[in-house]
Amino acid sequence: MKKYCFGIDVGGTTVKCGLFTVEGEVLDKWEIKTRTEDNGINILPDVAETINQKIQEKNIEKESVAGIGIGVPGPVNEAGEVPCAVNLHWGYVNIVGDLERLTGLPVKAGNDANVAALGELWKGGGAGYHSLIMVTLGTGVGGGIIINEKIVAGSHGAGGEIGHAHVEDAITDPCNCGNCGCLEQVASATGIVRLAKEALASTEAPSLLRDQEVTAKAVWDAVKEKDAVAIQVAERFGNYLGKTLAVFATVADPQVIVIGGGVSKAGTILLDYVTGPFRKYAFSACRETEFALATLGNDAGIFGAAKMVI
Repeated sequence: MKKYCFGIDVGGTTVKCGLFTVEGEVLDKWEIKTRTEDNGINILPDVAETINQKIQEKNIEKESVAGIGIGVPGPVNEAGEVPCAVNLHWGYVNIVGDLERLTGLPVKAGNDANVAALGELWKGGGAGYHSLIMVTLGTGVGGGIIINEKIVAGSHGAGGEIGHAHVEDAITDPCNCGNCGCLEQVASATGIVRLAKEALASTEAPSLLRDQEVTAKAVWDAVKEKDAVAIQVAERFGNYLGKTLAVFATVADPQVIVIGGGVSKAGTILLDYVTGPFRKYAFSACRETEFALATLGNDAGIFGAAKMVI
C-alpha cells in the first residue's frame, strides 16, 4: 500500500500545505488563509478540514496516511504544546492533541524555523548532510539546529533562537522579544536598514543609497556595484552574523550552516561577508564548516513538517 503524509506550515497570513509520499515526493501543494481572529480558534479546525478534503479529493485511504507534521511560529514543547504564539493570537494550545482529535491521524509539531531547517537538511541546501545550523534572514532572524537529523528544540521549545542572541551592548531600543541588542536588530532585513542609516549618517561620502529608499536589497545591490558605504554596511552585518554563528558552531558543531530568508536572495556575495568573520572567531575544530544558501524557499516548512512524520 502506498503511504502518504501531510506537511503543514502555519504562518500569520497563510497556512501552506503539502501532500507527500513517505519517500519525499510532493504530490500537491496549496494554501489556505490563516484565520487569526477570535484568538486563532479556527486555525486547527481549518487545517483539519483542508486535510480531510484533500484525502477525499485524492481518494486516499486514511489508513495509508502516516501522519501530519506541522510547524508553527512559536515554541513547541516535547508534548506538542504551544505556550504562546503571538502572531497567531494563541495562548496555550495543545497542537498535537487537538489536531489528532480533529483528523484521527498521528501528529508531530515543531517550531516553524526548526521545521524549515529540517526541510533544508532533507531536500534543500543541507541535503547530503546529517547536522546543520540554519539561519533565516527576513523581517526577523530565525534559526534551527539539526543534529543527526533530529531537531534540537530544547526544554522550552526555544532551541535555535539564533536571532535573539545578544550581540550589541550599544543598542538600547528593544527587540521584538523585549531584550536589547539582539542579532535580529542588526542582521535581519530591518537590521541591515538600521546599519545602512547609521552608516549614511556618519559620513558625507557619496553613495547609491542616498538616491533611493534604503532597503536590504538596495544595500546588497549597492555592494555589488562596489559602493563604499554599502560595503561598510555589509562588513558590519557579516561581522555580527559570522561571530554569532561561530559561537553556535562551537556548541552544535554542524557539518554545514545554511542561510535562507529573503535577505539570502542577495546570493553568494552575502556568504563572502559572513564566512571571513566566522573562520576568524570559530573554534579550530569548527573553522572549516561548510556554508550554503537555502534552496527550498517558502516550501522549506512543508518539507520539514513532512520529514518529522517520516
